Amino acid sequence: MKILIVGYFSETSKSTISKYFPQDWNVVIVPPGQEMLHHIEDCQVIIPEHIKVDHSLLSAAKKLKLVQTGAGFDNVDVSACTELGIWVANAAGVNAQAVAEHVMAMILSFYKNIPFLDSFMKNKLDENQLNYTGSELKGKTIGIIGLGAIGKKVAAFSKVFDMNVLAYARNTNLKSDGFVKMTDFDTLVSTADIVSVHIPLNQQTKQLINKAVFKKMKNTTLFINTARGGIVNESDLIDALINGDIAGACLDVFESEPLPMDSELRNLGNVILTPHTAGMPDGRKFHKKRYDFFIKNIKRVENGEEPESKINQIL
Repeated sequence: MKILIVGYFSETSKSTISKYFPQDWNVVIVPPGQEMLHHIEDCQVIIPEHIKVDHSLLSAAKKLKLVQTGAGFDNVDVSACTELGIWVANAAGVNAQAVAEHVMAMILSFYKNIPFLDSFMKNKLDENQLNYTGSELKGKTIGIIGLGAIGKKVAAFSKVFDMNVLAYARNTNLKSDGFVKMTDFDTLVSTADIVSVHIPLNQQTKQLINKAVFKKMKNTTLFINTARGGIVNESDLIDALINGDIAGACLDVFESEPLPMDSELRNLGNVILTPHTAGMPDGRKFHKKRYDFFIKNIKRVENGEEPESKINQIL
């Protein structure tokens, strides 16, 4: 079994990842480029961390059986894989706890002004001159866009803080827990105090959150995105933050990653930023829980079974 992992990894990361896999598997970890093209010819599985899996790439992958991604799969041409009889699977839910906890940490940091207070203390300022505003979560309404594994976790955590929970899902048949009130998109964005995004990036959701949507939000709304940067029109978000259309934002993902050094987001006081780390349960990007899921799925495909969390269906 040959597993090809494509991405930009340090030697330490490569060593850590390799140890997760069975010793009798041939695990090759390479950056995008010519070396990748050499190995893709005879690999059965590809884990594409930093590349697009498109027709061009797939044409060289003669033995490929499975494209295994993390939570997101917007970098994979699923239709092309289906045509070629190649499974595509993601790892939905594997990092749900980590992401949901990160969302709550961001919410608390924003309303409790943790970044400001931390800076105040470390700059050794006079506590008699302290002047700031804060707020409790109790009674606030959170609107969750997307009620998958992560969205449901965020909903459950929010309930513990005595918040009201609204949710919108494209799947109208989706069943929610009793404390979650399902609603339409416009109602959610116009009434929620906090709007948190938990949907995949695809053609239907690309730049779903734009100027028109921000205009519908209350000027006291906190916007949170830990899903994919492309779901939001970043320029419109920046304008909304500067113009006071919304109160603030907590962002873990961006249209371009890493976030450019000259991004205006880095200069805004009403924004909390993290570098796409919400899904890391132990502070490492390549955590064992993620790869345990990958290995389990690879073994299923090797045994002629369907992978868990499959994105497509092949004959």
